[in-house]
Amino acid sequence: LLSRTLVPTLAMYLLRAREHGTVAAKGIFARFQQGFERVFERVRERYHLLLQGLVFRRRIFIPTFLGLCLAAFVLVPFLGEDFFPQTDSGQFILHVRSPSGMRIEETARLFDLVEGEIRNEIPAAQIDNILDNIGLPYSALNTQHLTNGTLGAGDGDILVTLRPNHGPTADYVRALRRNLPRMFPAATFYTLPADITTQILNFGLPAPIDVQIEGNDAYASKAQADKLLAELRDVPGLTDLRIQQPFDYPTLQVDVDRTKAAQGGYTEQDVSTSVLNTLSGSFQVTPMFFLNWNNMVNYNVVAQTPQYKMDTMQNLENIPINRATRNAPVASASANPEILSDLADVGRGHEMEVVNHYNIRRVVDVYANVQDRDMGGVSRQITKILDANAKSLPRGTFITLKGQVNTMRSSYADLLGGLLFSIVLVYLLIVVNFQSWTDPFIIITALPAALAGIVLFLFLTRTTLSVPALMGAIMCMGVATANSILVVSFAKIRLDEHGNAVRAAVEAGFTRFRPVIMTALAMVASATSCTAPARDSSPAQSMSRPTVIFLVRHGEKSSQGGEDPSLSDAGRARAEALSDALRDAHVTRVITTQWHRTQETAAPVAQLQHLRPIVVPVDLNNVSSYIGAVADSLRHDGGVTLVVGHQNTLAGLITALGGPAIPEICADDYGDLYVLVLAGPPSPPSLIPATFGAPHPTHGTTCRTRPVTAP
Repeated sequence: LLSRTLVPTLAMYLLRAREHGTVAAKGIFARFQQGFERVFERVRERYHLLLQGLVFRRRIFIPTFLGLCLAAFVLVPFLGEDFFPQTDSGQFILHVRSPSGMRIEETARLFDLVEGEIRNEIPAAQIDNILDNIGLPYSALNTQHLTNGTLGAGDGDILVTLRPNHGPTADYVRALRRNLPRMFPAATFYTLPADITTQILNFGLPAPIDVQIEGNDAYASKAQADKLLAELRDVPGLTDLRIQQPFDYPTLQVDVDRTKAAQGGYTEQDVSTSVLNTLSGSFQVTPMFFLNWNNMVNYNVVAQTPQYKMDTMQNLENIPINRATRNAPVASASANPEILSDLADVGRGHEMEVVNHYNIRRVVDVYANVQDRDMGGVSRQITKILDANAKSLPRGTFITLKGQVNTMRSSYADLLGGLLFSIVLVYLLIVVNFQSWTDPFIIITALPAALAGIVLFLFLTRTTLSVPALMGAIMCMGVATANSILVVSFAKIRLDEHGNAVRAAVEAGFTRFRPVIMTALAMVASATSCTAPARDSSPAQSMSRPTVIFLVRHGEKSSQGGEDPSLSDAGRARAEALSDALRDAHVTRVITTQWHRTQETAAPVAQLQHLRPIVVPVDLNNVSSYIGAVADSLRHDGGVTLVVGHQNTLAGLITALGGPAIPEICADDYGDLYVLVLAGPPSPPSLIPATFGAPHPTHGTTCRTRPVTAP
């Protein structure tokens, strides 16, 4: 529309007739243009000679060119197929599943060990943040929206965010997939999509490939899943293979001896109610409420044995049995006091940790990720395995391949159909415009060559077929058609003038060489700018994070050492206490002064985080320049920083960073820790005072009320 309206209008007002060659252009840009024109004309003349030779040898060139185009399509099976191309978002999520039934405090200990291995694998300078999310959410509503496959207290996610200019994230993930199962054989590891695009493409699943087995017998489905899992492990490119539903969740089976219970005057309901009241509370069986008449609010009244008193099998077997059945027979009215072990046997067992359904059938899912291979090739091998096992399935059992594979195949079918439809539509539009069937056919003969070029360059650049690639192919059809129209329309004009078809074809190619090249280069430039990596491609890195600063004074100094004493025994103990206090703070930078007492105070923290302290010299008689330099560095660099300073530097540094005034720091004040959080505008800085290490004898008093001590 614009090419038919706006462009002619601007041409009418802006273009003016003028004589060429009368005035020589001057200036650096004019010389550059003249040089470019000379080079371009030489290229154009060589193309003219090449075009003449090919046209005069058209009986050889045309079949050869068509053969080369057809040969290019032989490369299509080697391209590979992906839904969307992989991108490096600078972050990844590692899901850790501990053995079934593990308590959450033991899971947290396992996560600490795994996190240590992650820090050993990835250089500390490239790690921005590591966040652990362990266990189930408190609310059942939040549980419904989980997409990470969390089952219980033994599951959790480790979100690792890398800094800009980091190494390839895929290399780190590949190394962790190789090393972690060997170090922690009892745990299960798999990665989750960290970027929002892949999360959307998975449609709520924790993996792009889901082999779902549905049937009436869950244990028969589990046996089939184990068989498939063993076969799928041999498929190249499949990783993170696991069965989502564990069948080994530990349970305790209470078998009541009804004869003994009846002899003691109890029923099985009495036993089950007593056990339920002890372990889960009375609210499960006999809900009771208390109405507060002052605020008209109902409160639950629950009686339950504290969990710490039910921590052994002996305690469980000693649960007292109460007569809880209403309208009990007269014989049970005189029931003897009994405990659980008198009336029942308690044994260990196992069951499914989670039960999933698809419609009304129970399902067992085998999840998998793809690594170092295209999804299309992996899915074809998976389909062959599923087809081979479909014949031996038990009656009423079905296997379905779900996940990104089905969505990718349907998208490919729609886009390929759209590509063919676009070619037909373009042809019909040109027929209407040219009022001919032959000329449009000549024009669209350029499209197979364009498709061959797309296939060839995808193969040379090792780029797989994907939805964006197919969309780009559809765009290329339009550009190729526009260039073909330029050449064919000019050839028709020249043919009408002199009637020589060969001469008209050569003149059209030679004359339209510049606009065709300009159109092609414009598309290449625009496509290159769209695919160029951003300076910071991580969504998490583009978000504003608060700067956290830990400010402490050095530990107690020795009475020996002159002007630069080392730490005393109490000071070294305080330095170790500081390391323990900041163990989970993920400190990314340590700043000290040139004095030994600050460097020795920061040494345990630096060694724990594998950091090299940054030494900023300070003149203790003139600290203003030191405060300004450190404050500027903290404002711009961000992260989590530990600053070890002196008695007369901490207060000024906190004030320079926008924090509130702190109480006077005296000569014998040690163990104060100030946490300054710079969240950025519009939020003001916040200061959190804390302490670490053993309390000083005079801590908490002011300098004026303390006895005078030596500096």
